[in-house]
Amino acid sequence: MPSPMSFPGRNESASRGRAGAGLSIVVPVFNEAENLAGLHTRIVETAQRLRDTRQLTVEVIYVDDGSRDATLSEAQSLPADAMDVQVVSLSRNFGKEPALLAGLDHARFGAVVFMDGDGQHPPALIETLVGHWLDGGYDVVFTAKAHRENEPWLRRAAVKGFYALINWGARQRIPEDAGDFRLLSPRAADALRRMPERNRFFKGLATWIGFRQIRVDYEPALRCHGDSSWNVYSLLGLSIEGLTSFSVAPLRVASLLGLLLAGAAFLFGIDILIETLITGGSVPGYPSLVVAVMVLGGVELMMIGIMGEYIGKILSELKARPIYFVAEHTLKTSQEAGRAMDEPPARSAAE
Repeated sequence: MPSPMSFPGRNESASRGRAGAGLSIVVPVFNEAENLAGLHTRIVETAQRLRDTRQLTVEVIYVDDGSRDATLSEAQSLPADAMDVQVVSLSRNFGKEPALLAGLDHARFGAVVFMDGDGQHPPALIETLVGHWLDGGYDVVFTAKAHRENEPWLRRAAVKGFYALINWGARQRIPEDAGDFRLLSPRAADALRRMPERNRFFKGLATWIGFRQIRVDYEPALRCHGDSSWNVYSLLGLSIEGLTSFSVAPLRVASLLGLLLAGAAFLFGIDILIETLITGGSVPGYPSLVVAVMVLGGVELMMIGIMGEYIGKILSELKARPIYFVAEHTLKTSQEAGRAMDEPPARSAAE
């Protein structure tokens, strides 16, 4: 029986069939008023090429995550050229993960691309991601930085440590340097929508769902305006959130540390016994006691803090609050003027 690969027409037919599902581009934005117009122009150019070469219907969804500048008005003024434009304004700043989910919930087409709104994710790369989906049949096409040579060694070490730790306690390994800039096929996007948890780690969930996945390396572009809102503290908070939402590695670290301390205490006890019975030496009590109490107290507090993070996650899941609320939602199609969307989406608050 001949291989299906020997019939090019079948691949072309499958590609056209996949393209019929359309593509939604989700862009969460927070205080990006100065970058938005230039980014939109490049997305429009990409959408035009996809429409001409792939016959792919495209829409872009800008999710305003409670911006304090003119991001919302700037987004609502963007023209619907070559693609439809949705603007989803959240009632406050909920964070990047809820904003990503809001965009996914409002996506009207099958395949979904997620990208940042600061312009560092090149829109032209979307054509490459789409090619892997349409031609290669991949369900998850994720991007990763080609290298980190221009970053400080401390940041590079922290990134490697983070991925090593989270993969140690995760059921599904997350590729190192994998970013949020990725494409999900219709069935992969549907699988991600079916995840019921409130505490979400997008990189981990998009890997955990499985299906056929492929990595694409890229060079991040420089920001045209402004500074990144991600500082050391916010990155540390995001890392802790990702670890406790997707991995049990911190609990394993706490258990291992307790085991090591117990072993060290046992060896120290043997040393004291030998020193007392054989050499007849006296063991200093006060310094060793204080050190032991301080070490054990610090470790216990750290373990309690780790357990508290997980208990907080359990409480959040039990409360089952909506992940986000939509304050405004507008849609502009490439054939008609913008109109307000009064009806909520099927899963407007991610219930």
